[in-house]
Amino acid sequence: MKNAFIVLVSILLSTTACQKHPQENIALSGNIKNSTDSLFTISSQAGLLKTIKINNNGTFKDTLTVKEKEVFSFQIGQKRGPIYLENGYDLVLTANADDFPKSLVYAGKGSENNNFILAQGLEMQKIGNPSAIFALEKEDFLLKITTINNGFLQIFENHTEIDSALVKKYEQQLEQISTYFEENYKNQHAAIATKSEFEINIKKGNPSPKFVNYENAKGGLKSLDSFKGKFVYIDIWATWCGPCIREIPSLKELEKNYHNKNIVFVSISTDAANRNSGSWEKANENWKKFVIQRQLSGVQLWAGKDYSFQQAYQINSIPRFILIDPNGKIVDQNAPRPSDPRLIELFNELKI
Repeated sequence: MKNAFIVLVSILLSTTACQKHPQENIALSGNIKNSTDSLFTISSQAGLLKTIKINNNGTFKDTLTVKEKEVFSFQIGQKRGPIYLENGYDLVLTANADDFPKSLVYAGKGSENNNFILAQGLEMQKIGNPSAIFALEKEDFLLKITTINNGFLQIFENHTEIDSALVKKYEQQLEQISTYFEENYKNQHAAIATKSEFEINIKKGNPSPKFVNYENAKGGLKSLDSFKGKFVYIDIWATWCGPCIREIPSLKELEKNYHNKNIVFVSISTDAANRNSGSWEKANENWKKFVIQRQLSGVQLWAGKDYSFQQAYQINSIPRFILIDPNGKIVDQNAPRPSDPRLIELFNELKI
């Protein structure tokens, strides 16, 4: 679960107990080793609570008060961790800036609640990427969920004297985690299986899916097999697509520079009968006019009603560029754009 610890902090910032306390100071001191920052901040969703100075030797000492006990965000540079504050606490914080927040430890009055929160956050990090869990077969998936639950339950057993508001919050969180995985397993597992099959089908070195008999702006029909023996750089685009149009000057320059090389540049228009055209006839007309008005070079094709090539490559946004070798095999199913210098580097590697 990417950035799970930071996400946890964000969740916790919304946790506020209803009980209010007298305005008794909180004493906060400690040592942050290897810190290149001279300050750290404590804040919540309501805003900044306190900025505290770090001495040259990494030590600090200050006092502060809070309106209500809650989880705040302790931040040094770009690194964050949680800190649970209640008036009357006397907390000693130690950490290593090179291994933050894993090295963060609390001592003193209020430390039990804070170390409980830290343990929860580190356990959250162990979950990892949910996709990897959804990819498991059912038996292994259920075993993984049991392992996750047991990890969190062990934290409850190891920390007994915890604020009741925190206990309730984390019990709800554990229930939410279990519910999320159990309710989404079926659909997510199927989606990952489909994606895996797709990735296998269009990985580098595999034969490319083919398009057949696409209309050529210069007349006649063209298929992918029409270009066997040459590298084929394919541009999937549409006349209404702004990012596609912005690549045209760079694409023209490429076509000019590689005119006598062993590569052909094929642009496949996906203009269709939609709100931009109104009918298939109009879509075809718009494409032809655009090719003439912009003096587009290379091979200009129109896919028309055939979506099979787009579907094979799971193209859901354009422009999309594909590079195929002289034997009809995939070099890159998501190749660099014409304006990207990496494309020339790729061409050079292939000795085009």
